Amino acid sequence: MIMLAYSLVCLIFGTTFLAIKIGVDAGTPPFFSAGLRFFVAGAVLFLFMACKGKASFRLLLRKEMLFTGAALTFGTFSALYWAEQYVSSGLAAVLSATGPMMILLMQTAFLRQKAPSYSLIGCIIGFTGVLLLVLPSLAIDVSPLWIIGCAVVLIGEVCYAAGAIYSKKVTRTFSGESPVALNAAQMMYGGALLFLLSLFTENVHPGFLLSFQTAGSLLYLTVVGSMVGHTLFYWLVAKTNPVFPSTWLYISPPIAVGVGFLFYGEAVTWITLLGVFTIITGTVLVNAGALKQLLFKPKQNAPVMQSPAAEAYPQKQIL
Repeated sequence: MIMLAYSLVCLIFGTTFLAIKIGVDAGTPPFFSAGLRFFVAGAVLFLFMACKGKASFRLLLRKEMLFTGAALTFGTFSALYWAEQYVSSGLAAVLSATGPMMILLMQTAFLRQKAPSYSLIGCIIGFTGVLLLVLPSLAIDVSPLWIIGCAVVLIGEVCYAAGAIYSKKVTRTFSGESPVALNAAQMMYGGALLFLLSLFTENVHPGFLLSFQTAGSLLYLTVVGSMVGHTLFYWLVAKTNPVFPSTWLYISPPIAVGVGFLFYGEAVTWITLLGVFTIITGTVLVNAGALKQLLFKPKQNAPVMQSPAAEAYPQKQIL
């Protein structure tokens, strides 16, 4: 189930960068559309869990949900949506691949947790593979807005890493709550903050929803990207650790290249294949400890030994 959920997360999230780009290019207000996506998805999921008796409305009154939503949803996606007005979806995916690396570095710098050397090497190799995969096909126009857009995506990934680390406290505080309910609550708060930002920065006309590109992009991102993809992602974090699910950021560029090759006739070169191989190698190195535990479980009577990765990253953690 873990590997199936991970595969679905990679497939879903690998297409969301392009879906965001299509919507933004078609005239969708970035902050409003992001807020609508996450607030609606979070509200539907939370009401569903509440009807099943697995979520309490008191959860929405906790400040931890506000802080998590501000970092993971508001900070990450306000940056990404705004930046994709000026950078390509492929480059946005490349820059977003710094997320796992930033988690490792922030845990080492602020929490004094010693990261395994192979995990750090794996992050570098994986990010190098993403660059090999995407950069040859990019026609970069180094304008001021392009540079600012790249910087904004990186700032968003800092928010993402901080939110992932903060979720360790959330896990302890709400150990009895469903990961789906926690995910839904933080998405609602993040969506509400995006609405607030849109109110002060954007002139929104409801007519933008009449376009097939904008409506289709919003529907796909809300239902598939947020409700399905993010729920699976947070379930994976709860079952493994905060770094393993985050490595979808290494797999999404190959998926984008494959979609382009199959449906748009984009060329695939030997550099592309080298990039795919490098990404897979980096992903395996980053999660060597966790993958070893998943694939080679100890016998019931034998003592369970934690790998270096398990010591560095909590086994149960909810974003």
